[in-house]
Amino acid sequence: MRVLRVLPALALLAAVFQALPGRAAPAPWYYWRSKVDGARVCAQTSPGFGWLRDSEAYAGPGCQPRRKVLIVPLR
Repeated sequence: MRVLRVLPALALLAAVFQALPGRAAPAPWYYWRSKVDGARVCAQTSPGFGWLRDSEAYAGPGCQPRRKVLIVPLR
């Protein structure tokens, strides 16, 4: 009998969570430098032990800067 009282509350809670907008964003890209030979590689996560992050975050894919969009008003 208790289960029947809990089911509507769980259904309402599930509906609320499904209605929330997703806030996921892509991971930023970084250049990573090897501690062994100084080689650089572009990746979103560390290639592993022995690599140091060598740059600031890039918003574009593959360590490319984000494109600048110019908005020109029409007359």
